[in-house]
Amino acid sequence: MTKIDWDVVVIGGGSAGLSAALMLGRARRRVLVLDAGAPRNRFTAHMHGSLGHDGKSPIELLSTARDEVEGHGGVVRNATAVTTRREDDGFAIETTDARIVMARTILVATGARDELPEIDGLSERWGSGVAVCPYCDGYEVGNGRIGILATGPGSVFQAQLLRQWSDQIIYLPNATETPSGEERSAFEARGIRIENGLVKRVLSHTDKLSGVEFDDGRTIELDAIFTVSRLIPQDSPLRQLNAERTEHPWGSFATVDPNGKTSVDGVWAAGNVVNAMANVPVSIGTAALAAGAINHALVLDDIRLALDSNAVAATR
Repeated sequence: MTKIDWDVVVIGGGSAGLSAALMLGRARRRVLVLDAGAPRNRFTAHMHGSLGHDGKSPIELLSTARDEVEGHGGVVRNATAVTTRREDDGFAIETTDARIVMARTILVATGARDELPEIDGLSERWGSGVAVCPYCDGYEVGNGRIGILATGPGSVFQAQLLRQWSDQIIYLPNATETPSGEERSAFEARGIRIENGLVKRVLSHTDKLSGVEFDDGRTIELDAIFTVSRLIPQDSPLRQLNAERTEHPWGSFATVDPNGKTSVDGVWAAGNVVNAMANVPVSIGTAALAAGAINHALVLDDIRLALDSNAVAATR
């Protein structure tokens, strides 16, 4: 039988993965975290709406979390899972540092990446002037000139949502349809301005977002831009294990139960890799729940192994 080196291998070292690893380390489980070192929120200097950590650097939070995990016996390795497969009673994970690690169970917390419209200067301001979440970044630009760069139907409500923070909302349909009918009436009722035209470039001044330029040469001044990115789950391990998926309006994600268990026995997932709405607090909380479920499953397996061992000993 294949030797199992770890009770749990956590694939992903962001807020979800480290939260689960901390809980499992405190449960005295042998835990390995594979950390690619590229969390989704690395582009922003500050977190907001995270109780006890408002305004803190997300990188600083993860550094502290790694220390806490290692302080409870966990191991954090700078590596990425290349292939993940079932092997005997556990799993084999081949990593980018040319190792194969064996695990009884797996938690996938590999996060997601944001796919932005291809507009000159937009990605350079991502996390610093360009954002997606009003609850994360709306307060900091409150009362400012906020542009809504439309990418689809969801952008209309995003504009109405941002109106909560400012009365200077400028809706940029760009390549999408201009709001009409009831949507346009609702815009007019709340003073949301529409600026038609294709956005050619996001403008910056002294390393700060300053506005946009249209393809006809017009420019408007803005203090911030909100858009709806396309969220791409980085879920290769779950795909390799043929985990069942659910189609959502915001994309295709692996299916999990309330405790993060996937359709594959022994495999859990938490954070943005399975939940497009998971901010830092949600990722931390759902991963902690998943860790409890994993430990519960391991205890049941420990009982089975002990009974099997006793049965074998009794026949000798």
